[in-house]
Order: sequence, then structure tokens, then C-alpha cells
Amino acid sequence: MASTGKLHGKIAIITGAAQGMGAEHARVFVAEGARVVLTDLQEQAGQALATELGASALFVRHDVSKAQDWDAVIAATRAAFGPANVLINNAAMYFIGPVDEADPERVRKLLDVNVFGSWLGISRIAPMMREAGGGSIINLSSLAGMRGIPWHGIYGTSKWAIRGLTKTAAYDLGPSGIRVNAILPGAIEETGMAGGPLDETQLAAIPLRRTGRKSEVSQLAVFLASDESAYITGGDHVIDGGRALW
Repeated sequence: MASTGKLHGKIAIITGAAQGMGAEHARVFVAEGARVVLTDLQEQAGQALATELGASALFVRHDVSKAQDWDAVIAATRAAFGPANVLINNAAMYFIGPVDEADPERVRKLLDVNVFGSWLGISRIAPMMREAGGGSIINLSSLAGMRGIPWHGIYGTSKWAIRGLTKTAAYDLGPSGIRVNAILPGAIEETGMAGGPLDETQLAAIPLRRTGRKSEVSQLAVFLASDESAYITGGDHVIDGGRALW
């Protein structure tokens, strides 16, 4: 992999990196020169990806809702590469259905992962980023975190919360040189809200008339992790082909 690039010198922790968008982030970050710690509960897939990416990648099994797991990830990152200066809170649960029919335990688990897990990551990594002289935290929200989308009440609640957490964290951590931004994807291929092909009606609601590519979201993450975005914090960065325009 490349030893130089937009992220040369960056050390990134990416949660939920064993598959989907998280795996794409890991591949693109390593290609741009970062050293990356991939975390996930899917050990076989995560380890396989780390092996594919080579010496610039390390996999650590990780439940983002558990404080001791975050402590283990941070210790492993420090031992392998040094203090991290990038965190992507990508790990998330996703399910849809009528808001009044959701199973309480399933709701609690989703919020535990999507919201509590993201806050826990921010709180645990902030001291390490201060040690590193600053850094960039990128939280994955969603188009469902800015619109009332039918059957997305629980998932949407978590993603609205991520936006609020992002803005408050940006304010609190800014004096330490730590930037915090949110990415709000719309329909992205093979993930979340676009798990399968969209029909003509769904595509007609997107001005660009297509789903997004995982690589396009990853390139936005590269920008927010890089020094090119050094004066950007607390922002909602929508990548949805224009779907939220009306």
C-alpha cells in the first residue's frame, strides 16, 4: 500500500470495519497512507481484511457498547502504531418498522450501540488525541437523522442523536484541537437504506438518479480526517445525491 497520501501520518480507529462501508473506509484510508485499527465483532472477516491490507492494518475484536473493549482497542492501537488521531464511529445496528411495534429490547440494543457506543468512543479516545496534539472524530449519522422517514423511527432517533452529540463534542473538544464532524449518507449501495436496488420511484426522488457508492462516502471521510479540513468542525456533511433537497 502507498506510504504517502492525504492521510500520511494519520493513525485511525474505524469501528464496524469488517464489512460494508466500514471495510471500504479501511481500504481507502490505508491506500491514502494511514495506519488503521479495524474493530468489529466479526472476527473472521475483520482479521481477513486486516491481513489483506498488510502491515498498515490491525484488527481488534470490539463491542462498541463496552468500556473495557474500548480500553483494549486504545491499548492495542498505542502498542502497534502510537496514539490515534482519527476515529470513525461507523459501527451501527439497523432495523426498520412501525415505531409502535418495535421490540423494547431490540430498541435498547440499537441505542446502546449507535448512540452510547459512539459517545463512549469519543470519551475514551479524547485523552489519546490530546496526547497526539489533536485529531478528527467522524460520526456516521444518516439521512434518517435529518428527515422523518417512515418506519425509521428507532434508527432515525439514534442518528438524530449522533448529530447532537457531534455538535456538542465539537464545542467541548475544539480547544484541544480535536475536530468532530458527522457524515449523513442517503441511499448508498449495499448498505443500510439501500440494501438492495432502488425502484424507479425511489430513484426519481434523488436528483442525481442513482444510489451513492461506498467509495464516495469514504472519500468524504478522507477529507474530514485530513488536514485539508483543518478548520471544519461540528458540521453535518450530507452525501445523498440531493435527496434531502425537498
